[in-house]
Amino acid sequence: MDKKIINLKNALPQEKVFELLDGLSFTKNFRSATAEEWYLFLPGFQDPRTKGAAGKAIIHYNLYGTKEIFINTTIIYDDPSLHQPEMKYIVQAFSEEVINRLVGYADTLLSVHAGENSYDTEYLDGSDY
Repeated sequence: MDKKIINLKNALPQEKVFELLDGLSFTKNFRSATAEEWYLFLPGFQDPRTKGAAGKAIIHYNLYGTKEIFINTTIIYDDPSLHQPEMKYIVQAFSEEVINRLVGYADTLLSVHAGENSYDTEYLDGSDY
């Protein structure tokens, strides 16, 4: 096992994480009838090229069937500082807050692109259990 175990919750104090999450804001840009694009503004982070939004969320609604509907969400973080391993907890916290605010409790497949902190996960609302 080559990976080191890091206590990521100690990267920033919990109060600082809550402060960052409180400052999270969005602007919406429709892409199509079944997808939305949101620009993510995160306090202290920005796209180094444009000096604008630190990332974007693309939400695609699967409207073809009604039995098993998943919302496919992709979050892309453009600020390279969010790609650093010590920022993994912050990336996860931002991503969960984006899902909570933009998607809510719907069944969601999430793909996060943040360099070394990239991951895929699935959120289920639990109503089928």
